[in-house]
Amino acid sequence: MPTVSVNKQELFDLLGKNYETKEFDELCFEFGIELDEDTTEEALKLNEEPQLKIEIGANRYDLLCIEGIAQALNEFLGRNEAPVYKLSEPTTKLIIDKSVEQVRSYAAAAILRNITFTPENYQSFIALQDKLHSNLCRNRTLVAIGTHDLDTVEGPFHYRGIPPKDIKFVPLNQTREFRGDELIEFYKQPEQKNNIGRFVHIIEDSPVYPVISDAKGTVCSLPPLINSEHSKISLNTKNVLIECTATDKTKLDIVINQMVAMFSRYCENEFVIEPLEIVSEFNNQSRTTPNCASKMMSVSVDYINSCLGLKQEPSDICKCLSKMALQASPDSKDHGAIQVAIPITRPDILHPCDIMEDAAIGYGYNKLPKGEKLSNANFVAAPLPINRVSDIFRIASSQASWLEVLPLTLCSHDENFKYLRVEDDGTKAVKLANPKTLEYQVVRTSLLPGLLKTVKENRKHSLPIKVFETGDVVFKNAELERKAFNERHWGAVYVGKTSGFEIIQGLLGKIMQTFRTPWISDFGKSSSTRGYWIEQDESQATFFPGRGAKVMFRQKEGQPAKQIGYLGVIHPEVMNNFDVPFAGSYVELNAEVFL
Repeated sequence: MPTVSVNKQELFDLLGKNYETKEFDELCFEFGIELDEDTTEEALKLNEEPQLKIEIGANRYDLLCIEGIAQALNEFLGRNEAPVYKLSEPTTKLIIDKSVEQVRSYAAAAILRNITFTPENYQSFIALQDKLHSNLCRNRTLVAIGTHDLDTVEGPFHYRGIPPKDIKFVPLNQTREFRGDELIEFYKQPEQKNNIGRFVHIIEDSPVYPVISDAKGTVCSLPPLINSEHSKISLNTKNVLIECTATDKTKLDIVINQMVAMFSRYCENEFVIEPLEIVSEFNNQSRTTPNCASKMMSVSVDYINSCLGLKQEPSDICKCLSKMALQASPDSKDHGAIQVAIPITRPDILHPCDIMEDAAIGYGYNKLPKGEKLSNANFVAAPLPINRVSDIFRIASSQASWLEVLPLTLCSHDENFKYLRVEDDGTKAVKLANPKTLEYQVVRTSLLPGLLKTVKENRKHSLPIKVFETGDVVFKNAELERKAFNERHWGAVYVGKTSGFEIIQGLLGKIMQTFRTPWISDFGKSSSTRGYWIEQDESQATFFPGRGAKVMFRQKEGQPAKQIGYLGVIHPEVMNNFDVPFAGSYVELNAEVFL
């Protein structure tokens, strides 16, 4: 949870009232943020300005500066209405060259005209960039922000990928000109590590570096590292060019929107932003940024009332939402719904449940009815059915002298596919867009990689090694709202001097016996009773040829049978891939079929 430090008196001036610490703490609590610390006592001893340290939600990017906090609290208190952001006519454009596709593909820009900087809002302007860089932008890997004095450069602007040795400019706060490769070496020095040097790795190994320049070829910035001294902004800057480059288009739009939304209030024409036309040469597309249009969402009145235990009219819910910067009105076509306009400051609103939460905050959590008014709610804690089934798997496996392990849910792409001798057809595994390391690239689709990695780390223990896990795997499904779903599986692996297939099959029998599921000896051909059997399966390349089988199961009498898992002798190549120098067998079942 980010913590934002703001000048205490400056914030109170913006709120139009001096609060006692306890009173302001209660206001923050009602709004959904937390007063972490009031430094008044310490500041008075040091003859400094008192600060308020406020903890905000990680997804509330609009609260990362004093301007956003004051605006949100004033709207919550009913003192101000949410600002209406407007776009003027664009006067220039930013052209994205094909060459940047291999390093940072996306860019956006905007202009704040006739802005008035004071020492306070200037520092806030810089601080917001730093907070966005470290928060949403993931230390500039996803998005990097550059700000320039527009009067020192000339449009149209160009965003190109240029070989390092062909880049020459004077970087911010330096006095001499550097080539691109020289600049990288300069900032890699130990004394620079805590500043620009910690971002060098983002582009260091790229054949070209991203560069933004003006119509005359003057370098404005080398994102994501540093701006040019030539276009440096100051307190005297009147027209500001804000440019963002990114590897993630969604976060790019959020960042440029937050910057202009927070500081367009200081322009001569309040909340008026001059957009730029963004022309992408590598995909022959153009758009205008920023996009200040509100996003519309329809929400059921019954849904909000049922969740909150209220019987509010649509107009009353709309009043509650207005306190949270959401402009809402009853739906003219559907009298049981309201239409909510979500401003650019609230990218955290993704689902009707977010609007329901804001309606609760606007109404007041302390005013919500107690539990007995929520007739459909159950306040007696109880495990979910799938967790009950999981516990049965755990108990039965433990009783059979197997040890439970808890591997990680994420694994590398090779561990999930190549190491198991499985081809990735792109339809099953959920892949991380920005994995931290190569070990965490995909969400597992089988429990086997984690179990074999556990065996690898314990291969010096006495044999045999018998371990199991009951946990979730994840599969893609484009028809679902979230495009993927969790599925609870149980898996067990036997590793020893021999494969132990009869032992793994015996464990399967123990599990089925626990679930009162009989073995069907004729492989289900002539029987329609409830039960299970196994059939040879040559499609599983993870298993030794002729030693793999699928587990078939009929849940109820008369129902068709379906595959619920597989078992077999693990292929030696798979064992070698995981550095396990022994033989082994494996069984895995979909636990959800027993619900």
